[in-house]
Amino acid sequence: MNKIKYPFLNQGATIGVTAPSSGAPTELHKLLTTARDRLESKSYEVLFGDTSWTQDKAKSASAKIRAAEFNKMMSDEQIQLIIPPWGGELLIEALEYIDFDHMKTKWVLGYSDVSLLLLAITLNTGIATAHGTNLVDLRGEYSDDTTDMWESVLSTEAGGSVIQYSSEKYQKEWQFDSPTACVFDLTEQTEWKSVSSKNAKVQGRILGGCIDVVRHLIGTPFGNVTHFREHFITNEPIVWYFENCGMSTTDLRRTLVHMKLAGWFTNCAGILFGRSPANTPVGNYEIEDVYNDLYEEIQVPILYDIDCGHVPPQNTFINGSYAEVELTNGKGTVVQHFI
Repeated sequence: MNKIKYPFLNQGATIGVTAPSSGAPTELHKLLTTARDRLESKSYEVLFGDTSWTQDKAKSASAKIRAAEFNKMMSDEQIQLIIPPWGGELLIEALEYIDFDHMKTKWVLGYSDVSLLLLAITLNTGIATAHGTNLVDLRGEYSDDTTDMWESVLSTEAGGSVIQYSSEKYQKEWQFDSPTACVFDLTEQTEWKSVSSKNAKVQGRILGGCIDVVRHLIGTPFGNVTHFREHFITNEPIVWYFENCGMSTTDLRRTLVHMKLAGWFTNCAGILFGRSPANTPVGNYEIEDVYNDLYEEIQVPILYDIDCGHVPPQNTFINGSYAEVELTNGKGTVVQHFI
């Protein structure tokens, strides 16, 4: 029986930036350099891979080049944390070239398309990965309290625990022409919700990501949830978290049924859904109908509008950790145990 392996982030650590999905085109290089400057002002050293600076045909480079650069950073003893610039579209092309057999225990942090790689790493190696902010969202003069937790979470020692709370406010839409000092324009009151009751509590090993892309792991060698459950967590219950970047309600519904039929929801303790810029209704099939239908089928707590994904800010969720998630009167608490 293997156990979950937890990396640790030291203050002043070296951070590697590589783009296994999308890099930054020339006109956006300033976003990367500003984020680098912010991190270096906090005593981190930042090393950029070549893929960070290139973007063409919906990817930073060919699949083999992206994978090779990522593999090199994963094997570099100097680097403690890898943060891609942001997500993208075609990370899945690089998966077959990722060296899962020789990975060192270090943090990989990100979301969106990067969550496909995060979940694959944890499922196949038992190394915990961090779903949270990407690099460019760290370019502000300061971070909001929710985003700012990434350092505390990644600096939690194995055997320890870390607590996070739901945000006070979230960003309704991006306003690129009027950026704020903390990057996000947080204007809307945050309220976590539940399908079955006003309050809820779930606990188990937490796994998930952007559902648009992690669904493509189903049926591949990289998405064997049963193997992970049997070999890394002794069949403990799983709490899934998902966020929908671009799917309609019917596409989301098809995906959730697919996951259920594939056995992903076996011994599931609960499912958390992030706020979404999508969830476009089809006919009169609304997102609440999707959540209700899923609840009727699997009969576990379903929480939604949580701080996760493309409607910032977001909590830092550690794939593989043991999580206790509690909803009380619209407010959320997430305790993650690195055990």
